[in-house]
Amino acid sequence: MSTPALQHHDHADHHDHSAHHHHDHARGASQRTLLIVLTLTFGYMIAEAVGGYLANSLALLSDAGHMFTDVAALALSFLAVRFASRPATANKTYGFYRLEILAALANGVTLIVLSVLICIEAYQRFRQPEDVQGWMLVWISLGGLAVNIVSAWLLSRSHHHDNLNMRGAYLHVMGDLLGSVAAIAAGVLILWRGWRWADPLFSVIISLLIVYNSWRIVKDAVNVLLEGAPSHINPAAVEQAIREVPGVRAIHDLHIWTITSDRHVLTAHIVVSSADESCRVLREVRELLARRFHLAHSTIQIEDPTFATVVNFKKRDSC
Repeated sequence: MSTPALQHHDHADHHDHSAHHHHDHARGASQRTLLIVLTLTFGYMIAEAVGGYLANSLALLSDAGHMFTDVAALALSFLAVRFASRPATANKTYGFYRLEILAALANGVTLIVLSVLICIEAYQRFRQPEDVQGWMLVWISLGGLAVNIVSAWLLSRSHHHDNLNMRGAYLHVMGDLLGSVAAIAAGVLILWRGWRWADPLFSVIISLLIVYNSWRIVKDAVNVLLEGAPSHINPAAVEQAIREVPGVRAIHDLHIWTITSDRHVLTAHIVVSSADESCRVLREVRELLARRFHLAHSTIQIEDPTFATVVNFKKRDSC
């Protein structure tokens, strides 16, 4: 049985326009930052690959391999941010925001796979230690550390913890930075004490740290793709807050999900005590969601409890 209702899409108000402007500005800054970091990473990836081969260092070669995946991941992140700024189409009514989530998922998965491969190679090195050119390892790693510090600083300026795609790019660079530190430590131990096993040991340590952080990215990205509720929003608290609005008799079909990492959506059916209160209740619920939960994009359907009185749709324009 169809239910007479007043439905309101709250995606054209002041809050949402401001959010659109903020998102567009942030994406523009993210594109520039990612392009600079991508160029720096690609340049030093070549240097580390050559240096790692000449020094016979697993730490350097693994870091170069890590940087190779970083180049691919950063390029993917750059393309995702660029495509996400495209306007919505008739077939893609939400636009291309989800490309950022897919890029974040790909980044997290590639980091985990790479770390596992490095650990396997490190195991072989533990069984059969190989000579490593300590000084070459240290000097090349110092150069890599400088590049990664600059890249991490650039990303930290535009890095938002709520943006999974930028978080993925940031973690890639931080993984490289820690990899450079580990390679320097391995080189120092090889020169100082002759400990050839320091090279594979530090490779394993940094790989485990990367896996830990990457798993969080993968988990958050999968939650978005499964349209789970954002981790910082409690649906039960949202429902309770709406119930406390005067005139709200009941609420059902409440759904909260994420389009992209910094854009959340809510839909709900609200039963009001009287059809005459529809506009007031709708306005107060909308303001409540924006103020307390930062949910500026919401679709609220108001229902008459008697299911007999049709809400006058002319009132929609005044809500």
